[in-house]
Amino acid sequence: MAEERTRVMEREREAAPGDVYEMVLYQRKKFVEQQLFGQIVVKDGDREWEITQQGRLKYHLQPHTFSEPALRDWQVFSHDVRIHSGKHTHQGGLVIFVLEGKGYSTFDGIRYDWEAGDLMLLPTKPGGIEHQHFNLEQGKPCVWIAFIYWPYWDALGSEMTQGELSPEYQKK
Repeated sequence: MAEERTRVMEREREAAPGDVYEMVLYQRKKFVEQQLFGQIVVKDGDREWEITQQGRLKYHLQPHTFSEPALRDWQVFSHDVRIHSGKHTHQGGLVIFVLEGKGYSTFDGIRYDWEAGDLMLLPTKPGGIEHQHFNLEQGKPCVWIAFIYWPYWDALGSEMTQGELSPEYQKK
């Protein structure tokens, strides 16, 4: 019997950067490559809904979780508000676009009504802004999508503090 041989081809590894400046150049190169060759379309089926302390969320982009998208500095997530969200506080500085349904949000205790097609702007506020979201037509879809630019949030030193939990959330 002839002896079977398996041949494994390995790609030659890039040389490791030799100093901090070379590391900066290397990381910049990798960043640009990600922008040029990363995933352009994130399909709905690529992500799953999950029940969190804030409610039912689907993260489309999340820089600390998903490495394949072309844009690395954005967090984009949908929120399916069935009854009401949890309540939390952070610096603000995000945009929310209502996809379907009718509801309202409280920002520091003040009520703001919204419906499909509306755009909510969470202002940047020293000490943060406490907020919560409510579905005015329970049993009907009430979905919005939020956009956060992480370099801005990082520059603000944005801290997030959870207050009230979503009624759907069960501690794992």
